[in-house]
Amino acid sequence: DSCPTSPPAPISPGKKVKRTAPSEGQLPCLAAPKDKCVRGWGDWMALSKDTISELQSRLQRARVLGAQAQALRASAQKDAKETSTSEAEGSAEQPCGEKAPAYQRFHALAQPGPPGLVLPYKYQVLAEMFCSMDTIVGMLHNRSETVTFAKVKQAVQDMMRRRFEERNVGQIKTVYPESYRFRQERNIPTFKDGVKRSDYQLTIEPVLESEAGSAPQLTASRLLQRRQLFSRNLVERVKEHHRAFLASLSPPMAVPEDQLTRWHPRFNVDGVPDIEPAELPQPPSTERLTTAQEVLARARSLMSPRMEKALSDMALRSAEPSSPGPPSPVLPATPPATPPSALKGVSQALLERIRAKEAQKQLAQMTRRPEQELRLQRLERLPELARVLRGVFVSERKPALTMDVACARMVGSCRAALSPGEMEQHVRLLAELLPDWLSLHRIRTDTYIKLDKATDLTSIAARLAHQARAEGL
Repeated sequence: DSCPTSPPAPISPGKKVKRTAPSEGQLPCLAAPKDKCVRGWGDWMALSKDTISELQSRLQRARVLGAQAQALRASAQKDAKETSTSEAEGSAEQPCGEKAPAYQRFHALAQPGPPGLVLPYKYQVLAEMFCSMDTIVGMLHNRSETVTFAKVKQAVQDMMRRRFEERNVGQIKTVYPESYRFRQERNIPTFKDGVKRSDYQLTIEPVLESEAGSAPQLTASRLLQRRQLFSRNLVERVKEHHRAFLASLSPPMAVPEDQLTRWHPRFNVDGVPDIEPAELPQPPSTERLTTAQEVLARARSLMSPRMEKALSDMALRSAEPSSPGPPSPVLPATPPATPPSALKGVSQALLERIRAKEAQKQLAQMTRRPEQELRLQRLERLPELARVLRGVFVSERKPALTMDVACARMVGSCRAALSPGEMEQHVRLLAELLPDWLSLHRIRTDTYIKLDKATDLTSIAARLAHQARAEGL
């Protein structure tokens, strides 16, 4: 029934001790006599001094480890700042205050399968646009139809359900400059409201290798080759940004291009800058003159300095007062019309000739008989009808055609609504004006037409236009 001579075991920090009540028949040490417990408490005090020294050594070690962890945290924050700076440079195209959605910023991380050379989200969208555009352009090109941006834009938007603008076409040209040939052309048939035939339109022509004996076609194998080449060009652009990112690291890294299979873990793939669109052909700026003053200013700018000086000298001589003579009474008459300020310096004789010609033209219009008016209308249609008639002869592959057959074919191909009888009058007028190109032969009850298909249509149209101008005066 004596007090235990050994003190309780030292309690390690952080370890929970379960307190238990003393069992029945056993009293705590405090209830024992003082003389029996002095030796046990001395031993326990000695052991407690060792425990305190051990705790102090552990505390000192924890402080050293904390200092090391703080130093590591500071170096990690420094690396994070460098990474954020490089990412900020890559995402400079994002407008201030706007943030791309998460499915775009972390698109590369959400790709299934092992990580590799994944393209950014915006680059993949551009690749899909190129595939859709190439498919539409190939369909239109294979059936010999003029490919315009308006047609391609509507078809690509219907396929992708997203906007497709000229900026995207410029980006495609930047990535794959040898894919298409762009031009601004007009006189292209359109079936859209608000687009005139005389308006300039952006035309797209695929650049293909010519094959011997046949026109180049955009086949399925060529479409696949062009898509693969476009994707490789996009990967090369991302590799350039990846190479710059590796060079900015501390220490810089260099990976051979043929051995690169995946991007650096800290490389923000979806943060690379957007592709700058290339310049596309723009319609020529045509200067429109709306007032007579602008017309005269333009005419003056076209005159040579020598002619302008001669006109100004003539104006000065005409403005000098005549030799003095006896004053004669001047009867009141209609005051002469003073020329406007824009006509100062222009020769009076030149103005008189222009006014005389304009008066002659107005007189011819006022005195023209109905049959002359009808003849002028036919003359204006003849250049187009000449092209249609030659097309009929080329398609029929015959040296001569009857008048009825030729007129029936021309009525179906002409824009003007003409009857077969009216078309025959135009053909007879063509034979009258161009006997060396078109001739009529009467055989029994039929009239046959013979045409020289070797003659250039440009000269034929020029002769007809000259005849129309000569008879229109």
